[in-house]
Amino acid sequence: MISDFHFLRPFWLIALLVPPVILWMVSRAGDFRNRWKGLIAPHLLDSLIIQPDRRHRYAPAWVLAALLTFAILGAAGPTWKREAPPFVADTASLVIAVDLSPTMDAIDISPSRIERAKLKIHDLLATRNGARTAVVAYAGTAHLVVPLTDDIELIETYTDALATGIMPKPGKDTPAALTMADNLLKRDGTSGTIALLTDGVEPAAAASAKDIESAIVVLGIGTAEGGVVKQSDGSFLAGAGGARLTAKLDVDALKTFGSDTGADVATMTQDDTDVRWLAQRVRTNFAQQTATEGDRWHDLGWWLIAPVALLSALSFRRGWLVRLSAVLLAFHVLSPTSASAFDFADMWLTPDQQGRRAYQQEDYATAAEHFQDPMWKGVALYRAGRYQDAIDAFAAIDTPESWYDQGNALLHLSQFEDAVAAYGKALETQKDWPDAVANLAIAQQLLKQEQDKEQEQEEDPNLKPDSIQFDNKAKKGKAGEVSVAEQTSEMWMKNIQVSPADLMARKFSIEDGGPKP
Repeated sequence: MISDFHFLRPFWLIALLVPPVILWMVSRAGDFRNRWKGLIAPHLLDSLIIQPDRRHRYAPAWVLAALLTFAILGAAGPTWKREAPPFVADTASLVIAVDLSPTMDAIDISPSRIERAKLKIHDLLATRNGARTAVVAYAGTAHLVVPLTDDIELIETYTDALATGIMPKPGKDTPAALTMADNLLKRDGTSGTIALLTDGVEPAAAASAKDIESAIVVLGIGTAEGGVVKQSDGSFLAGAGGARLTAKLDVDALKTFGSDTGADVATMTQDDTDVRWLAQRVRTNFAQQTATEGDRWHDLGWWLIAPVALLSALSFRRGWLVRLSAVLLAFHVLSPTSASAFDFADMWLTPDQQGRRAYQQEDYATAAEHFQDPMWKGVALYRAGRYQDAIDAFAAIDTPESWYDQGNALLHLSQFEDAVAAYGKALETQKDWPDAVANLAIAQQLLKQEQDKEQEQEEDPNLKPDSIQFDNKAKKGKAGEVSVAEQTSEMWMKNIQVSPADLMARKFSIEDGGPKP
């Protein structure tokens, strides 16, 4: 910390020459003997001059010098620690690694460990405020369920379908899950946290986890007393001797893993204490990671306002500074012309800081009015649903992030062709951006659907039929045939739909190289 100490505005330190000059001038002005020695005889000088009390004579000068010294140091901007970037809580990426080994079907907690883990994921997503989250499932192998995205509904759709039966290989390969999660964050180029939801960690996992660059938090699911494992068909998992297998939460293994790797470890609670702990650890880890990487330093000069204010009050006799300040402040507040425009926040916070404050309170419209930074203003307008205004704000900056955000807003406005162009501009500079690639594919698909629909409408609907026949005797016959055909088609379409659980089971099996289930 001491080695990082510096001043943000060091040119202000030149003004530190002023306080010594003031003290020197006061000392010269207070030397009455030197001022009168040319006019009064030396033998009469000591008898005619009455020297004032030196303590009282120099006290105001010293107060003024101290006041100026503190004010100059504060203006120079002393600092020794970096400042976390804006929207830390909103941008902290998280990868949730869910254990789907057979023991997660244990019913020592109701309704089961895996079902309780899915409920915890729901609660955790509710605290994310739009931050990007990914999900990895693992047992004997590790597989990606959902890549990093801020689409909470998409994440919940697939996490609700998680089950131990969709995994192609039983077992528990924690290192593979951690490696996959860490690679996700590396490819994304962001700092983040890996949340491990499991009922145990194998001994070899600690050695592999030491190579993981992302922060790790572990939430143990289950109880130390354990419970029987109820399988999807209603039967209970049995051991080698035929007896029912009792799966216990391996608390000791989790503690050992935490001490060996530096990971934060906690066990599940009945209330939301564990979820709040997880969310806080994600924010804290991200703040610590970005604090060492960012180029923004926290200006600590404002701490010197207190001694400056105190010395300013002492520099006036009988508290006139305090009285005058109170009168001026009261006049300013009560004045009918300026009362509506007066805002105490303007005295202490910059417009961007006020915007950040409103943004955290989810008052996006107010945040957009305060923000001066185009990207922040655009994000606030986007969250407020003012997509065209958000595009105008993003357009002020030519960066991949700006083009990506413009593409998102254009999608909401159904301007698919412009959205494709915006995502393309983002990928020109930042290639292999997973989110931009995925959104570009969606925009291209929607654009194709729109073009196909327009092409169908352009076809001539007035083609003459070869012949026209009227069936007056059986008016309901044709209607009945059409109804049956439509119903059959509908049923056929429903039959070919695949549930998220089946889709993941097939995907995981293909990735593992096994037969398709």
